[in-house]
Amino acid sequence: RDHRNFSKMASPQQEEELDPRIQEELERLNRAADEINSLELELDDSRASFRQLLTESTQRLNMLAKKLGSCVDRARPYYQARREAKEAQIETQKAVHWFDRATSMHNAAKEMVAVAENGLLKEGHTFDTTWQEMLNHATTKVNEAEKERFVSELAHQATARKFNESEQRVKMLQKALKRAIVKSRPYFEMKAKIQEDLDERKQRVERLEKGVVNSKSEYSVALKNLEEISEGIHRQRRERR
Repeated sequence: RDHRNFSKMASPQQEEELDPRIQEELERLNRAADEINSLELELDDSRASFRQLLTESTQRLNMLAKKLGSCVDRARPYYQARREAKEAQIETQKAVHWFDRATSMHNAAKEMVAVAENGLLKEGHTFDTTWQEMLNHATTKVNEAEKERFVSELAHQATARKFNESEQRVKMLQKALKRAIVKSRPYFEMKAKIQEDLDERKQRVERLEKGVVNSKSEYSVALKNLEEISEGIHRQRRERR
């Protein structure tokens, strides 16, 4: 993590006239070094914050679960079913978008076929190779789009069926575990809020990790450029001798 400042890499004594590219790359190098050091400090703090929240929240949840008693474990299947239903709903929405997109592509391909067929039917174009190639291409696209639409329709049916089944399971468990669900609600509300906070902190850690990687890449590029410029200058000196 020792990213030093390189502003004195090329001194006036070494160069009678400082190549402007050197100053530009030195500034780039120093900016990247400052960013790396700053981001790594933030990253350390964010990781520590995440670990602290995880430890403290686990203790709080365990204490609350102990206080509320067995209702927490009895209600777990209901909350698990709710999570699964939510995931199934998201998958169903994705399948709907996929089917809609496939249907649009299929309609567009059919329109292309109609245009090509009309072109071939016009007088003088019956044996026109350009129109024939266009028709062949359009027909291929229609077949591909038809397959895509068929597969996406099956996916939509499967995800919709899974979503309906998961919704029915939620309703069944809600009815069967009504008392346990009501009594354990403080625990699961706290757990959901903690999970939301953990997700936010995790995303921050991931953003900072990405920032460090990008800054290190910028640092490496600037350092490589400086080395190439320096080698070029020394090569020119040798040639002048």
